[in-house]
Amino acid sequence: MVEKKEAKINPLNDVRQRIDSIDGEIEKLISERAQCALDVATIKRTAGEFNFYRPEREAQVLQKMKERNSGVLSDDEMARLFREIMSACLALEQSLKIAYLGPEGTYTQSAALKHFGHSVTTNPVSAIDEIFREVESGAADFGVVPVENSTEGMVNQSMDLFIHSPLIICGEVQLRIHHHFLSRVSDIKSIKRIYSHQQSFAQCREWLNSNMVGVSRITVNSNAEAARCASEENDAAAIAGETAGEIYRLQSIAKNIEDDPQNTTRFLVVGKDKTAASGKDKTSLMLSSQNQPGALYSLLEPFRRFGVSMTRVESRPARQGMWEYVFFVDIDGHVDDKNIQKALAEVKNASTMFKVLGSYPRAVIA
Repeated sequence: MVEKKEAKINPLNDVRQRIDSIDGEIEKLISERAQCALDVATIKRTAGEFNFYRPEREAQVLQKMKERNSGVLSDDEMARLFREIMSACLALEQSLKIAYLGPEGTYTQSAALKHFGHSVTTNPVSAIDEIFREVESGAADFGVVPVENSTEGMVNQSMDLFIHSPLIICGEVQLRIHHHFLSRVSDIKSIKRIYSHQQSFAQCREWLNSNMVGVSRITVNSNAEAARCASEENDAAAIAGETAGEIYRLQSIAKNIEDDPQNTTRFLVVGKDKTAASGKDKTSLMLSSQNQPGALYSLLEPFRRFGVSMTRVESRPARQGMWEYVFFVDIDGHVDDKNIQKALAEVKNASTMFKVLGSYPRAVIA
């Protein structure tokens, strides 16, 4: 009987020893990669270059990783691991400060950490326009702003700020959004007030109409702010994410209450420097044309002729005259691509307002 038990145990011990050996190899290789990062920093400083964060380079690394990946871990899981390694290595070269819509625990902070990794300093601000100001003033290196939700469409405040801001889009993040109904108490019948962001109320409309009829809904600046408010009252709840619930010590009365289980929000990373081509890029534009028949067709037709794919077209009031509009357009490719340069030259001639908001790598992790 003893021999049979040992036979069962030995295969497990063999695997554990193999794991220990692999862990040692991984640790050694990560240290070598970190040293390479320090070498890159030395080379750049010697050449007088101090822009250490290269969005296109990181996107290329993640894309190659996904193409190579044939193991049991999913592409997204592997990409998250690589992101954290790159984040830690970049921190050896340059410490980045990222502005986001606070307080701590918002979806915007989650998007910032998903894009930059956890080896950055995240700086919460109270409003989206403050994110732009933090980056414009140099108080933050980059900012992360929500721009579009798959259920509710554009975040208008963010888009309006691009009209006058000098900042450039240098990255995008797509984040799957799961809303939880959180409270200090577990009895849903005791809830008299619900705090949340207006977008979250809209994304959870069906659940709220079925389960919380007649309960007051109070709009606040962010989901984390909603969680903070609910944490101070015994008869209130918040619609927020799991992280916010943990931070403010709230119970989850109901999970995943969003109407659309595929609910996803798109965020943009804004900074001061242009991003080089990664090979899989998007370009965002802001356009305006004269208010006359066929004007919009004339504005967009060059994209068809030069084989440029448009992935999004949205309109917003220009706030410069009655019934004047600006169009936000996303196209596939980089502004330095020859066919895009030719198309944009004609689009610019047909525009009364023309602005390239930025070319940047498409989100690698969905």
